Parts: sequence; structure tokens; C-alpha cells
Amino acid sequence: MGRKRQQGEPQLKPEAASQPQLLPLADDPRQDLRADCGSCFGLCCVALTFAKSSDFPVNKAAGTPCTNLQRDFRCGIHQDLRTKGYSGCTVYDCFGAGQKVSQGTFDGVDWRQGDKPAARQMFEVFPVMRQLHELLWYLTEARDLTQARSVRPDIERALEKTERLTDGTPAEVAATDVAAHREDVGALLLRVSELVRADIRRKKKDRRGADLFGAKLKGADLRGVSLRGAYLIAADLRGADLRQADLIGADFRDADLRGADLTGSIFLTQSQVNAAKGDADTKLPPALNRPSHWVA
Repeated sequence: MGRKRQQGEPQLKPEAASQPQLLPLADDPRQDLRADCGSCFGLCCVALTFAKSSDFPVNKAAGTPCTNLQRDFRCGIHQDLRTKGYSGCTVYDCFGAGQKVSQGTFDGVDWRQGDKPAARQMFEVFPVMRQLHELLWYLTEARDLTQARSVRPDIERALEKTERLTDGTPAEVAATDVAAHREDVGALLLRVSELVRADIRRKKKDRRGADLFGAKLKGADLRGVSLRGAYLIAADLRGADLRQADLIGADFRDADLRGADLTGSIFLTQSQVNAAKGDADTKLPPALNRPSHWVA
């Protein structure tokens, strides 16, 4: 999978050894893992299921186009998704799987042009590709952490294998045992996490998978804590220090991150950030963008 490159190396803050240090890169190695909706056939608006909830105002079956999807594959209410009850769309990230499936796997032939079996196959391939691209995002970050040098050959092999899986035919991609591959990659990412957090000498409680719904964590020192898969829904994390924390899979829906420092956290994604609340004082890793709905 060839990756586009762009100039502009992120600047690391001199904060010390408590930050996961990235190897020097002259460009962005994850550019192809960012959604390019203009090169996609609106696959997330068709292939996926919507369930009526606080995230969506209606039910939608997989393979059925959202009623807001226009003929040009653009969203007719993109600027008003939150006010119209589609907040679930604003926190979704395909990690570039949409354009990969649209322009790569299916060679630019959209689901409206092809026959029904081909369209169904495209809808089957997309969620598999999305999971593979998510793993590529994590592995690319892991590869470029200096603390993970000792396992970098293993990371490179995992990257190569994952990229090969994404380059398969539609039938090959759809048949991928994603669960097994995620388990293997997950074990490797856990090793990386332990290496990155090893220089935090103070004993830290492992909060992996913890139920922290609505937890009062204002100003908390969470440096180096494992919050893998933790439920931080509506948690008060104002001013919290999350540097070097492992945040893979943590649920930040409606979490208050105003003034929090996440610059040194690892395995944080844009969709997690989009799901939270923040402000101009919230510090993010250089690879992530400040959501437009955050307060100034």
C-alpha cells in the first residue's frame, strides 16, 4: 500500500522523557490513513447499520443508503449533523478505508454502477478494510516510537502483513479473519505500551477496561496509566495529565477534556477526540486536529 507523503514534521516539546518520542520523520506517514471523503462512494453512509439512539435519530439497515446521502455521495446535512441528531456520524473515522475500497479494491466503480452482487460485496469489504486500516494507524504510530525500538522488527512485519491483507481481492479481503489478526496485533501493541510507559517509576493503577462513567477526575495525574478500553463516558477530566497514558479503545463520549494534556498519550484517535468536549487549552498529539465543535 503506497502512502502519500506531505512535508511538515511535527515538533516535539522538550518536556522530557515522560513523552513517547517519535523517530524523526520528514512527513506524515499516516496521510493515507486519513479519510478522504471526496474519493469515497459514501460507504459509511450505506454499508453500515444505524440504530435509533442518542447518536442517530432513525434506524438504518446495512446496505441501505442514508436518506441524507446525495447523488454525488456527499452528505446533505453535513454542517448540521449534530443539531439534527446524527452525532454518531461526527465521531466516525474510517481511517482511509473508504477511499481504499472505492478507488483501490473496486477500481473506482461505485456501488450504483455495478450489479447488486458487486454492491453487496463492496458493503461486506468496507467494514473489514476499516478494521485493517485502524490497525495500520496504531502500528504506524508504534513503529515510530523510540521506546519501541527493540520490537520494531516485529512491528514492521505486522505492518507488512496488514498491508498485504488490505491489497487483496474483494473476496480475499472479505474472507479475512480480522478477529485473529486483531488479537495478534493487539498483543504486540500491548508490548509497545509497556515499553513506552516503563519510565514512569511511580506505581500506577492499571485501569484497563475500567468503568469510569461520569468519574470525577479533574486535575488527575494519569501519566503512564493504562486506560485501554476504559469507559470514560461523561467523565470530568478537566486539567487532567494524560501524557504517556495508553488510550487505545477508551470511550471518551462526552468526556470533559478542557485543559487536559494528552500530548504524550499513545494510540489516541481522531474519533475519540471528536467524541469528547474540549477547549483551546486542551493539548493534543500533533497528529490529531482540534474538533470544530470544541469551545474556543
